[in-house]
Amino acid sequence: MAPVSLFVVAFGLAFGVAAIQHGLSSLETLLMSGLIFAGASQFAALELWGPTLPLTALVATTFAINARHLLMGASLYPWLRHLPPGQRYACLGVMSDSNWAMAVGDHQRGETNVGVLFGGGIALWTAWMLGTCLGVVFGSGISEPQRFGLDVIMGCFLLAMLVGSKHKPSLALLLPWCVAGGAALLALYYLPPNAHVIVGALAGGLTGMLIPQANPQKET
Repeated sequence: MAPVSLFVVAFGLAFGVAAIQHGLSSLETLLMSGLIFAGASQFAALELWGPTLPLTALVATTFAINARHLLMGASLYPWLRHLPPGQRYACLGVMSDSNWAMAVGDHQRGETNVGVLFGGGIALWTAWMLGTCLGVVFGSGISEPQRFGLDVIMGCFLLAMLVGSKHKPSLALLLPWCVAGGAALLALYYLPPNAHVIVGALAGGLTGMLIPQANPQKET
């Protein structure tokens, strides 16, 4: 998780810079990162930040961006359900794209590694806070964080987790991702902002449900 954490520091730095430039105080910026811990929705919230906050739009946008966590959390239920509620929700509280992808990858290989999910989440949260602190301190040093490509780091990592498996990806895995990506791209151009998150998640999820699953064969 350490290499990923380095990228998260850079991502957090970009958010800290953007938050200061949007008029948030240092304390407000640090509290937002510490309590919310959701980079994409935090950046989206900055675009709506102003003297008066459009609360309905802010809630709708945040929900749309984080809607993927509904499916991510559901995918973890089969191997977290045996944990006490406190431990289960502690894991979900620090779940992000990166440690979720790594934990699911372990689970697909037959490993139930809760430590990757929880410990990795703590490591990423710490890195996110460190990056935010650096962004707050050097808030005036970077005028356009997007030109460095920091906004695509997490997406690139998640894609690497998908295609980097030792096993050849199956149709049941690749087709939902392709459908979700295509639907999200169409929604990005033709639907209101952030609708592509929900459209992509629903399209991919429905495709996965409709694909016939192969019956497991007993190995002898």
